[in-house]
Amino acid sequence: MPIVEVTIVPVGTGTTSLSRYVADMQNLLEQAREPIHYQLTPMSTIIEGELTDLLEVVRRLHESPFVQGADRVCTTIKIDDRRDRPSSMEQKMKSVADRLQSST
Repeated sequence: MPIVEVTIVPVGTGTTSLSRYVADMQNLLEQAREPIHYQLTPMSTIIEGELTDLLEVVRRLHESPFVQGADRVCTTIKIDDRRDRPSSMEQKMKSVADRLQSST
C-alpha cells in the first residue's frame, strides 16, 4: 500500500507559528472520506492508502492554507509505493524494530 509523506508550508502568513494550519490539516485528515491512515510527526504527516485517494487528500491539504488566507503554499510530497509485497506504516516500523531486537 502506498505511503505518502507530505509537508505543507504556508508562506507570508505574518507569523512564524504554523500550528493553526497544521491543526486544520489534521482535522481535514480526520474527516477524510477516503479510507486512509495517517500519523502526524514533528516535521510532516505520513498518510497511507490507495494512491488515487492519497493524491486527492494531498490536494485538499495543499488547498487548506489558501482557505485560511495564505497567499502562497509550498508542498513537498514523497511517495513510497512498494508493489513486490504488502507494505504499511506499521509493517515498516515493525521491520526496523525486529532488526534492532535481533542486533542486541
